Amino acid sequence: MTTILTDDDLFSPALMPAAIEAVESALKARAAGNFVSPPRHAVAFGNRGELHFTTGGSLADAGHAGFRVYDTFAGGGTHTQIVAVWSLGSAELECIVLGSRLGEIRTGAIGGVAIRHMSAPDAETVGIIGSGRQARMQLEAAAAVRRLRSVRVFSPNPANRERFAKEMGERLNLSIQPVAAARDAVDDVEIVICATTSRSHVLEAGWLRPDAHVSTVGPKTVDGHEIGLDVAEWARTIATDSPEQTQAYRPQFFLDGSRHSKRIADLSRLLDGSLRTRSYRNESTLFCSVGLAGTEVLVAAALLPLIGT
Repeated sequence: MTTILTDDDLFSPALMPAAIEAVESALKARAAGNFVSPPRHAVAFGNRGELHFTTGGSLADAGHAGFRVYDTFAGGGTHTQIVAVWSLGSAELECIVLGSRLGEIRTGAIGGVAIRHMSAPDAETVGIIGSGRQARMQLEAAAAVRRLRSVRVFSPNPANRERFAKEMGERLNLSIQPVAAARDAVDDVEIVICATTSRSHVLEAGWLRPDAHVSTVGPKTVDGHEIGLDVAEWARTIATDSPEQTQAYRPQFFLDGSRHSKRIADLSRLLDGSLRTRSYRNESTLFCSVGLAGTEVLVAAALLPLIGT
C-alpha cells in the first residue's frame, strides 16, 4: 500500500537527525559509485513557466529510487511539489510526498552534513542571514550536528528576525539573538549560514573570522548571487553537494568563469577521506548547496518509518 504524506506530517524535530543520516549515506554511496544523481531537468511550457524534475536513488541491496517534480508557473497557486519513492527490492511504490517541506528538510540536512564535515569540530557559534523556512531548517540541522552555544540572526525585517529568534529558540531550546545588521550576525562566529532570496551580496569576506565555515543556500547564478567572489577568495576549501548540478545551472553558476570554478570539490570526497579539510589551524571553508538529485528520495524513505502512518 502506498503511503501519501503532506507537509502536516513532517513537523517533528525528530525528523532532522534521520534526514541528515540519510543524506550522509547518500553521499557515501555517491563516493563509492553506488548512487544515481543526474542533474535536474527542466521542461518549458512556453512563457508560462517550467516543470523541474530530479531523479535518483541508491543502488544498495535495500535501495530506493524515485523522482521529485516542482513547477515555476506564474500562477498564484500553492506550487505543490511531488516526491515519489519506489523500493528497488520489492518494486513497490512506497510513498508519495506532497508539498514543499520535504525539500526544505532535505536541503537542511545537506547543510547539516556539510557543517559536520567542514566546520571546526568544536564550533558552537552560528550567525544566520535570512529568517525564512530554509534558514530555519539550516539552523535545525546545525543544532543536530554541533553543540551550539550562541546563535544570532539578521533579517532586514525586524518582525521576521524577532519571530525567528522566538520560535526557533523554543523549538531548539537555544537562546537566539536577533540583530539589526548582517555584519553583527556573523561577527566572530564559527558557522555562517546565508539563506536568503537576495540576488545581491549580503555577506562580505572582511566580516569573517579566518577559521569560519560559510554555507550559502540562496541564489547562486552569475546574474544574481547572495555571496560574492570575495568569499570564494577567502575560502581555503570550497565544496558542493553536486558539481554536475553547478555545470547545469542556467544562467550559469556564479563561480563559472572565475579561477574558483576549478577549486570546487565534491562534498562526498570529504566523507570518504580522499579530500581533507581543517588541516590548518585557521582554515576557512565554503559550502555551496545546490541540491543533490536523489537525496530527497532517500530522505523520504528514511522518514517514513518515523511518521507512523
